[in-house]
Amino acid sequence: MTLLAPPGVYTPQADTALLAEALHDEPVPPGAEVLDVGTGTGALAIAAARRGARVTAVDISWRAVVTARLNARLAGLPVQVVRGNLLAPVEGRTYDLILSNPPYVPARTDTAPRHGAARAWDAGHDGRLHVRRICREAPRLLRPGGVLLLVHSAFSGPDASLRELRGAGLKAAVVARRFIPFGPVLRARREWLDARGLIEDDETTEELVVIRAERPV
Repeated sequence: MTLLAPPGVYTPQADTALLAEALHDEPVPPGAEVLDVGTGTGALAIAAARRGARVTAVDISWRAVVTARLNARLAGLPVQVVRGNLLAPVEGRTYDLILSNPPYVPARTDTAPRHGAARAWDAGHDGRLHVRRICREAPRLLRPGGVLLLVHSAFSGPDASLRELRGAGLKAAVVARRFIPFGPVLRARREWLDARGLIEDDETTEELVVIRAERPV
C-alpha cells in the first residue's frame, strides 16, 4: 500500500526496505508480540501486522505517531502506536521480535535534536546515540528465543553493536548488507565526515547493515 508520509515524518527509504526484507525472512507466527521502535510512518509495524502479529509501535514524534496510526487504520490493521523515547514506553513488557530503524547518522553535535526533520537521522558524533541505547535495553525486553532486527549504517559501528549485543548474552550477526548512494544528508556532511576519517575522498556510497540478535532459549 501507499503510505502517508507528511513533512517531518521519515519517509521509508533503502534502510526501511532492507529491514523489511529481513523481517520477511524471519518466522513470525500469528499472535507473536512485535515491537517497532522508531516507527515513522508505521511501514514496518504494518508489515508485521500483516503477518498476524500483535504489534506495538513507538516514536518520539507526535506527528509520526498520528501518521502511523492513520496508516494502520487505512490498512485495516490493529497496530498500537504510542509516543515515547525509544524503549522507555514499553519498559517491563517482553516481545518475540523487536524491529528498529533508529537515527544513526553521525552529526556535528553529540546531543539529539529536539525538533525538526533531523531528529529522524542525527545521532551524535559517532552515530550511536540511539543505537547504543537499543543494544543496551532491547535484550531485557526479548523473550527466550526472541529476536532483535536492527538496521544502521556501517559509519555507525556495526562491530560495536555486535560486541554490545553479544555482551548482553545474545547471539548476534550481520544478516544483510546493501550499498546505497549518499543521500542529501551525507552529501552535505562529506567534508566533515572526510575530516573525521569516516569516508575516503572519492567515496560516494554508504553501506547499510541489518543485525540479527537472538536471545537463547
